Amino acid sequence: MSRLADLIAQLCPDGVECRALGEMGSLFGGLSGKTKSDFTEVDGACPFVTYKEVYSLLEINQIPQGRVLVSSREKQLVLQRGDVLFTGSSENADEVGLTAVVTVGFSEPVYLNSFSICLRWYEHAFEPGYTKYLFASPSVRAQIRRCANGVTRFNLSKKRLEGVRVPVPPLEVQREIVRILDQFTTLEAELEAELEAELEARRGQYEYYRNHLLSYESLAARGPVEIVKLGDIASIQRGRRFTLDQLGSVGRPAIHYGQIYTHYGVSATSVLSYVEELFSSSLRFASPGDVIVAGVGETVEDVGIGVAWLGTDAVAYHDDSFALHHDQDPRYLSYWLRSDEYHRQKRSFVSQGKVKRLSAKGLAAVKLPLPDLSEQRRIADLLDNFDALVNDISSGLPAEIAARRAQYEHYRDRLLSFSEKKAE
Repeated sequence: MSRLADLIAQLCPDGVECRALGEMGSLFGGLSGKTKSDFTEVDGACPFVTYKEVYSLLEINQIPQGRVLVSSREKQLVLQRGDVLFTGSSENADEVGLTAVVTVGFSEPVYLNSFSICLRWYEHAFEPGYTKYLFASPSVRAQIRRCANGVTRFNLSKKRLEGVRVPVPPLEVQREIVRILDQFTTLEAELEAELEAELEARRGQYEYYRNHLLSYESLAARGPVEIVKLGDIASIQRGRRFTLDQLGSVGRPAIHYGQIYTHYGVSATSVLSYVEELFSSSLRFASPGDVIVAGVGETVEDVGIGVAWLGTDAVAYHDDSFALHHDQDPRYLSYWLRSDEYHRQKRSFVSQGKVKRLSAKGLAAVKLPLPDLSEQRRIADLLDNFDALVNDISSGLPAEIAARRAQYEHYRDRLLSFSEKKAE
């Protein structure tokens, strides 16, 4: 029997008591009553933890970099070792209620910024290292999510948070779980770092290989190739507007411009969303074989990315995107729309406002090398194989990374699951 099993059998053979957070600690908010002028980067000011640091970190183990102009005599509570911090408010529902645990003691005052909540224990019932893992477990996370409400901004209710119930195993059991998970986490981090480095190297190789295959010099070495404007080989048609509210899980297939650079790869045979039949008569549809190009993006890199539509039915596309109707291999065109040479040319046609835009006229003006159809298909086939290895989540290195993360989470969750002790 393992040391952990021995400890559980010895210290809590009848199960582990579950208690509400409100029974074991008090909840308080971060700094309040501060204006923008209170926040500065001056020497001698006290550091603070922002709500963004709470949802991006599992633990607070060093002095934060931010500075807020408050004195050490500030009456609001400062952070202590063992405190559990919650993101109290966020525009993203997945970020609200995420936690970080203070695992070190600070030699100077450290404050919690607004939009955050701190839980401070009345008693030493938890090891900070154990708390870090506990509040990341699915069962506790699910309870915390139910404590938030909102529409455009989500806020965590302190009252509801007080009712979240967690298992309270003996400290010796907690320390053994932390020892096991720390070792497992270190090993997994090392293995994952190796896989990430390998994946990054493969992506670099892939991009080099793609750019080489699509270059004029490489194509010309194999046979005749023309340099043509995109507008000379494809008609470019803007889509028609539909809103995200009109998208659902049934109806006519539809591609929103933002999905092109966030969800789709080089080609697609199925869609993420459908538009209601009621609105379809006012929309434009791309045919199988067309390439749909994002006309708007948050970055210069995003705008102008394309996806070759290889589905069997026509697909509606948004008015912030264009459909290329052509007689070429659609995959070849889509790969070229991701090449370094295309991005180099495209930059001169992209508007540099807060939202980046590429016009149909600018898209039509970019030039590309065009071999015959058989050569286009050969290159697309080669790049499909490499693309699958690097990017397909169902195979290759990304799947191995995902599998390791899932393995770790499964192991962590098993260690944090206990039989609840029955009330006497």
